[in-house]
Amino acid sequence: MVMGAIGACAVAVVTYLLWPTWQAGPAGDPTRLPVSIGNTLFNVPTKAIRIKVQKRTGPQERVDLGFVFPSLEPPEAPRHVSADTIEDQATPIDRIFLSIAAHHDALAPEERLRTIYPRYLDADGGQSTDGLSTRPFRDDTPYAGEDLVYADAPRLVARCTRDGKTPGMCLSERRIEGADLTFRFPRAWLAQWRDVANAVDQLITRVRSTRG
Repeated sequence: MVMGAIGACAVAVVTYLLWPTWQAGPAGDPTRLPVSIGNTLFNVPTKAIRIKVQKRTGPQERVDLGFVFPSLEPPEAPRHVSADTIEDQATPIDRIFLSIAAHHDALAPEERLRTIYPRYLDADGGQSTDGLSTRPFRDDTPYAGEDLVYADAPRLVARCTRDGKTPGMCLSERRIEGADLTFRFPRAWLAQWRDVANAVDQLITRVRSTRG
């Protein structure tokens, strides 16, 4: 009986010392997720991730994000849409989309701008408005129906489709170490191209920052 009492006391002491003293926080995703893409570390806002399977930490081949423009905040969760309300839910595009993908030593965006695009540009076309230059690609090229737009301060380089049955869209690329960052936004936003260029720079800083 004495030995049993001593054993019970020992178990009680060990249990008391090992019992957790913290309180578990509410369940849910963290604000930001560290991911490695092309062996390059990014910290991406969880709510901005567009594809559910990509909401995880660790190495990934690609991550697709969306941000509301001009606030650059992650979008709100989509509301349930029924057949009766789908027309009421139609809204103009207010997002800037960002895809981060491993480039696997493909031609860098800067090199493509320097050596590839000049071969296909229309030598007789082009204009400059409010500091933004626009050069059309020739119709007999892989970039037919697109324009190259660029500016130096702030820096912006993009390929943009022209408005037609659907609104034109622009694609701007940047390379950071082992990953390429591709931004997509409506061509209509070129009317405020400086804000778009600054938004691109801000988003690059945010996804590389270790702070929330």
